[in-house]
Amino acid sequence: MHGTGYFWRPELTNGDRMHRVRPLPTYLAKRLDRWRATTFSENKEWFSHLAAHGQHPRAMFISCCDSRVDPVAMFEGEPGDFFLVRNVANLVPRYAPDEEMHGTSAAIEYAVTVLGVSHIVVMGHSGCGGVAACLDKCEGNAPALTDPKSFIGRWMDVLKPGYERIKDQGKTREDRIDLLEKEGVKVSIQNLLSFPFVAEAVEEKRLSLHGLWTNIGSGEMVMYDGDGQAFREV
Repeated sequence: MHGTGYFWRPELTNGDRMHRVRPLPTYLAKRLDRWRATTFSENKEWFSHLAAHGQHPRAMFISCCDSRVDPVAMFEGEPGDFFLVRNVANLVPRYAPDEEMHGTSAAIEYAVTVLGVSHIVVMGHSGCGGVAACLDKCEGNAPALTDPKSFIGRWMDVLKPGYERIKDQGKTREDRIDLLEKEGVKVSIQNLLSFPFVAEAVEEKRLSLHGLWTNIGSGEMVMYDGDGQAFREV
């Protein structure tokens, strides 16, 4: 069991635990074989070029871990096109170099200062479980997420400012989730601008920030209009 079971017994060394790692599932291995025989084989020269010359993506996407959301497919991306970060609820934490390590912050730093991407796109989506968890936690309906040991609960704290803006809006829970999904995009963009190297690149017009929200079922896509301070159809 988590916290008391096999992986947490202090008398076990890392070597004792590592035998738990298993071979790749058969269905994934078969898909890999098909990819090698088709996509990779047909584009071998391009993959060799990428390997030899490195990556030069023009855009970075920050999207949700949700398996139903695929920015590469939606924007017809090819290997080398997009620098990707996926996390729960497509959130960007505020610039906080003296606090805990964070992969999203590291990826943003690399994308802007090393790769020199021209665009960062934050993309939210309908039916986001992470956003729903944030709403439930903030409304006192998810006590497990208030546990300091809950990674999800602590991560959802990033979205609290968005909740404060919409908490008195929407007649139903579903309405508030929809509003909070879009607020999450705005919170992440605001937090992006707290990174000095991001703000500098935006000010110097080397980088532009974009906010999107997509409806998984209908394919609807809206983007945040900074001048109008509202979402409108793409």
